[in-house]
Amino acid sequence: MKQLNCKCEVPSFSADGTEDRRVYLTFDDGPNPLFTPEILDLLAEHRVSATFFVIGAYAKQQPELIRRMVAEGHEVANHTMTHLDLSTCGLGEIEREILEANSAIRMACPGAPVRHMRAPFGAWTEEVLAVSTKAEMAPVHWSVDPRDWSRPGVDAIVDSVLASVRPGAIVLLHDGCPPDELKPGSHASLRDQTVEALSRIIPALHDGGFSIHSLAQHY
Repeated sequence: MKQLNCKCEVPSFSADGTEDRRVYLTFDDGPNPLFTPEILDLLAEHRVSATFFVIGAYAKQQPELIRRMVAEGHEVANHTMTHLDLSTCGLGEIEREILEANSAIRMACPGAPVRHMRAPFGAWTEEVLAVSTKAEMAPVHWSVDPRDWSRPGVDAIVDSVLASVRPGAIVLLHDGCPPDELKPGSHASLRDQTVEALSRIIPALHDGGFSIHSLAQHY
């Protein structure tokens, strides 16, 4: 998929040339009524903030979780209304997916700023970027992807993040599951491995001298 001109990581040097050891945790495909609260609890325990790229349809179903994210100092960002592959959509459908998600977020939490957008599957096109820019949202990709959605095991998730992270990294994790992957009896929607991995990743990053932030704390 094209990444085009979207942000994959954040510059790690300040104006005076010193290294800024910030990293940015991001979560896609929520909010989920089971796993998002567990992730929020972990973030609160360690006093760190993150960015949640939420699906608009889920924001409508779980408005209290959107409000909790904002109240606890996290950033809520746009991950479209229904998680379509926008590279297969016409301009009108792209606009609906992005703008309706913004409306759902603001309906759940009036006044919540929506500064960033992430295309499902990282499927960026010039049209997606143009709609995001027109809606005054910066497009955000990622630089660290442990593929936690595939449930590779807690150790694999932790090891992948810690092996790839560097100052300015944008880490991709998942607190939910896209609507089209929700199947009866399937484990695809379970994020228990992500929760357990996160409980180890945060202390390990701190031990490595990193500080953890939401993207909103940089821009």
